[in-house]
Amino acid sequence: MYLVIAEKPSVSQALAKVLGADRKEDGYLSGPDCVVSWCLGHLAEYAPPETYDSRYQKWNFADLPILPEDWQLTVKQEKKGQYTVLKKLLNRKDLEYVINACDAGREGELIFRRVYELSGSRLPVKRLWISSMEEKAIREGLTHLKEGSVYANVCAASVCRAKADWLIGINATRAFTTKYHKRMTVGRVQTPTLAMLVDRQEKIQQFVKETYYRVALEKDCFCAVSEDIKEKAEAVALAEKCRGKAAVISHMETTRKRISPPKLYDLTTLQREANRVFGYTAQETLKELQELYEAKLVTYPRTDSQYLTEDMEQTALEIVELLSEQFPFLADIAVGKDTGRIISNQKVSDHHALLPTKEAFRQEAQKLSGKQKDLFGLIGQRMAQAVSGECIQEETAVTVLCEGHEFRLKGKKTIQPGFREIESAFRKSVQKKASMDSEKETAPLPDDLYEGMEFSELSVKVSPHDTVPPKAYTEDTFLAAMEAAGSQDFEKETEKKGLGTPATRASMIEKLVASGYAERKGKQILPTAGGRELISVLPDYLKSASMTAEWENKLLLMEKGELEADCFLQEIEKLMETMMDGCRSIPEEELYSFQSKECVGNCPLCGAPVHEGKMNFYCSSRDCSFSLWKENRYLSGMRKQINRKMAAELLEHGRTHVKDLYSRKTGKTFAADLLMKMEEKRVSFCLEFPKKNK
Repeated sequence: MYLVIAEKPSVSQALAKVLGADRKEDGYLSGPDCVVSWCLGHLAEYAPPETYDSRYQKWNFADLPILPEDWQLTVKQEKKGQYTVLKKLLNRKDLEYVINACDAGREGELIFRRVYELSGSRLPVKRLWISSMEEKAIREGLTHLKEGSVYANVCAASVCRAKADWLIGINATRAFTTKYHKRMTVGRVQTPTLAMLVDRQEKIQQFVKETYYRVALEKDCFCAVSEDIKEKAEAVALAEKCRGKAAVISHMETTRKRISPPKLYDLTTLQREANRVFGYTAQETLKELQELYEAKLVTYPRTDSQYLTEDMEQTALEIVELLSEQFPFLADIAVGKDTGRIISNQKVSDHHALLPTKEAFRQEAQKLSGKQKDLFGLIGQRMAQAVSGECIQEETAVTVLCEGHEFRLKGKKTIQPGFREIESAFRKSVQKKASMDSEKETAPLPDDLYEGMEFSELSVKVSPHDTVPPKAYTEDTFLAAMEAAGSQDFEKETEKKGLGTPATRASMIEKLVASGYAERKGKQILPTAGGRELISVLPDYLKSASMTAEWENKLLLMEKGELEADCFLQEIEKLMETMMDGCRSIPEEELYSFQSKECVGNCPLCGAPVHEGKMNFYCSSRDCSFSLWKENRYLSGMRKQINRKMAAELLEHGRTHVKDLYSRKTGKTFAADLLMKMEEKRVSFCLEFPKKNK
């Protein structure tokens, strides 16, 4: 008997069907020789700071940095039931080994490893590593199981990534929140990603429009244009000089350009295309793609490769043969079969490029949702393009001379459409529901143009033009920027560049929006005022795309066994010490720069500023529920309300001396210290009486 653990129930059911585990139990499926269960995604996570020391319940700068020596895991409350099931299964005496069948990647390793370690299991671990949920792929994967230790480096990289996120997120968020008296959420990847948005927005806002001019010579057959001219008077003078004069073609050059078909999709390029064509967010695309994968219609989605391995050539050819049957827009097009250009063992890491599966052509596409049909169509047409012929174009550059001044025009003519015929057919098939940003066509030039050809009676025009600011990021261009971030600081052969991974970029954008640091306006993604404020006070190293991209590259080196985990984490811890030193040196006048209201004190729960309201003293953070009510049940019987002075002392010292408390028993007033305590995030009070001198 053996145990199989997958990431999700739907994947477990697909595995169980192949393994013959068809008996439903509480939290798992069982068969003659195996048990199949699931993790529900991340069941466990690193424990919050207060788990290590109760003093961390309050956010105090003096307690930072928090650097756990023995990292502790905790199970999410809503998933404790499934964890209990897994813990029992992982410690069953009748099981010989456990198969880690979580998604084949860094996160899948982390999900399994955390549950395995928490359970205290001693079962030997084997690894199922597949790129498709088709039955054939599952059977082949089960036949070629590897020892779990083979993926020890991948697991180490996933653990280091998670620890780095925790260390930077916890320490930086608490440090800058307590220093600036305003909730400031900082993340290892989130912050440099936000910095890119802010930088682009600042360039747009600081852009100063400049006007330039062009002079055009027009004839029925063409329009030749001058270079850009800064001064209007100069452009007008040139136009007057050429008006009524003859012009001659002084030079013509025609070059033949061969345009190679596009590569297959990896996750990021598909997310970009889906945003550009259909307006889908990266998260929407990933969600629908995951469902297509679990339904066995496409291969593993979280891939960073655009190639296939050599052993997949026959499979690729078989899929190509089926494309025309599945996609009506390919019916009258001869799809190529040049699979050689999409095959490269060296350019495939954990997973090959996205493909439709052979199983997909046996199922009814009508059952798919609208978004799933769109994405499936994109993947299918891209494969058809990738194996088809190159596009051949002739580009002609013409120089026209008039009164000693050069004017230029260009033309383009398609000799062989190749893969572009597929692109055009797909565009037409979706044009009613999509906005295809097709390449701007350059019209062909007349065939009868030749060097030395003269023209007279030309129309001469002067036209003004304005320089344009950079465009705001769309999800498409933002994903591209994240992928390329920091690449200029790497050697060309560096394999891993950019912010995050294909699997995490979508969630990073969603986090920025959810945190209120970014917002969507149509297709655009813009930083909010809060996002710009945050970036304005953070040090460059926390905003650096280059540094974050370098960390991603080091995690990849760790996966390959070329970097020790301790070295990576020591760098992160050293960075935390640098950050603390920097925070200590922030000028005093800057610390209250974001307070629109006078601060009464700092919140005992989160460290954010506490402001005075009409009825209470409240925490300024929207995520915190702390409040000191001026009139409360405990003090009302003593005819006392909390005033501003009392609130400030309670927040700073946890106590305040009150001279005029009323006693119903004696009918007199008395003095005592009012003590404030926090019990499960709720405020409670008690009195302490000063000791009398004997």
